[in-house]
Amino acid sequence: MGSLGNLKLVSAKRLVAVSPVLQRREKLVKAVEDQMQLVAAIAEGRTYAPAVVRLVKDAAGLRQRVESFRRVRPWWWKANGKVNLAVRYGAKTLELAKGKNAVELHNETELADALRVIKNAAQAGELDAQLDAIGRVVATGVAK
Repeated sequence: MGSLGNLKLVSAKRLVAVSPVLQRREKLVKAVEDQMQLVAAIAEGRTYAPAVVRLVKDAAGLRQRVESFRRVRPWWWKANGKVNLAVRYGAKTLELAKGKNAVELHNETELADALRVIKNAAQAGELDAQLDAIGRVVATGVAK
């Protein structure tokens, strides 16, 4: 025990996995943060495309790390002089309230504030029921 005697030894157990609820929350929060970055980039007149590292096989069959850019599609659109913002989780649109799937805004300057509210709601767990419903549809293929 000579060299190990200098270290503080403890009995510890590693967490195996994060709960699915927290995983869904974090995925939604990251997506909302991407939308917030997109809104800021458009306001400044620049594009927003975050870099991602992918493994690609070269001609010799070796895997090489290649940096590419991920496209972020806006969740909002203009209709009848208003801006509508739909919250998406993967390929699905969240139903924010019974029969309501979008937030109506007066103009694009309100987008950042609305996204901030949605991010806070997701972090507080207010959208967990909607995320769980989408998770069940994806897992079973049956809408409830």
